[in-house]
Amino acid sequence: MSIARVLERALDGRLPTDDEALLLADFTDTAALAGVAATLRDRGFLNLVTYSRKVFIPLTHLCRDVCHYCTFAQTPSKLEVPYMDLDAVLEVARNGARLGCKEALFTLGEKPELRYRAAREWLAEHGYATTLEYLRDAAEAVFKETGLLPHLNPGNMTPEEIEMLRPVSPSMGIMLESASERLTEKGMPHYGSPDKIPAVRLKTLDDAGAADIPFTTGILIGIGETRRERIESLLAIRGVQERRGHIQEIIIQNFRAKPGTKMRAAPEPDLEELLWTIAVARILFGESMSVQAPPNLSPGVLPQIVAAGINDWGGVSPLTPDFVNPEAPWPHLDDLARETKAAGKSLHERLTIYPEYSQNVQRWVDPGLASAVLDAIDGEGLPRTDTWSPGEDEPPPAEILDQIGQQPKQVSSDVAHILESVRRGEDLTEADIVRLTRARGDDFGAVVQAADALRQETAGDTVSFVVNRNINYT
Repeated sequence: MSIARVLERALDGRLPTDDEALLLADFTDTAALAGVAATLRDRGFLNLVTYSRKVFIPLTHLCRDVCHYCTFAQTPSKLEVPYMDLDAVLEVARNGARLGCKEALFTLGEKPELRYRAAREWLAEHGYATTLEYLRDAAEAVFKETGLLPHLNPGNMTPEEIEMLRPVSPSMGIMLESASERLTEKGMPHYGSPDKIPAVRLKTLDDAGAADIPFTTGILIGIGETRRERIESLLAIRGVQERRGHIQEIIIQNFRAKPGTKMRAAPEPDLEELLWTIAVARILFGESMSVQAPPNLSPGVLPQIVAAGINDWGGVSPLTPDFVNPEAPWPHLDDLARETKAAGKSLHERLTIYPEYSQNVQRWVDPGLASAVLDAIDGEGLPRTDTWSPGEDEPPPAEILDQIGQQPKQVSSDVAHILESVRRGEDLTEADIVRLTRARGDDFGAVVQAADALRQETAGDTVSFVVNRNINYT
């Protein structure tokens, strides 16, 4: 089958087969891929690009692995303490809650107690046998004390460890990074890191699906893999998703060379490689899968990244740095909103658990967390970003007033078409009505202004009312 036919079928909503997907490895027309990817993204996510407002909690920098590109992992001699204690964890979480954060991202090295005596001794002194036991209690304390929803990146886990952590976290994640065994060979970035064996990570991903836990995963590009190996990695993830249905997000993360690592002089992937991979990921997973690229790793080119097919920026913190990429500060949220708007999209907050899963808490969320998830979301599964309700004395949020008071500049074509049908007096279909109820950003402003214009046309500027009395017979 020709690549043109593969892309045509993708636009028709049919995912490429594995063999068809591998054909894309030699296809270098990134603009053509991005055009298909952006169309698919717009069908699934309309005019929104989301992010999660988070705090980053590095529970421990100790790790038994020795990935050649990593600065997160440290030896005990370079740390004041092996683990953040609970007071320090809660202080970060409380500060984040005061700044409006909704996610507490726990990141930690893998199984440091298997390598370091300092880790074993600290855990034993605090009543724990493993790092993941402490993680469980830390996540539970953050949720109970601050209301932040924990998102855990614990590394590889057994089914029993997954079940232990499920009650304290509505979502978790593990980066596959690569399904290439070649990258674990001597001289390659995952040599000497037993937790980076692809089969081990894929088993954790599959076991999490069996436990009905919404999961984030993805690949790291530019660490020596080929384009074909990237596609093979994405297909391995897709295979798990087809079996389990729990993968809520695919991250495409670009390698950044860091001082003090074995790969400090390694070339970084250029923008073309990043855009190509994002577009391919979108085509392989279709319109409904969330595809993310971290904004702090690609400053200055965010509109191009949006154009390649992403719909999410991941977690962004107004408080804590990115401890995995400390050289790359988070963009200010106002700047992120502005660059997202420059790409023709509206920035909107999300929870750590995506709408598809938060709207079905009976399956995907532990009962102890379900009410908190439901309390935080609106009818589409996205979080409310203010507490205003109709009838209150306080005015609506300034952002809403701006949207309905200013001329919308970037109205989605389908919304504009529906509103034009309204102006012509044509009946709307059920699908049209549903689309209008989902309007946000400039689309929302356009809908409100169209309704106001229709009101003025049919009733003028007079607003009537009736004086009535309610009689209650019971």
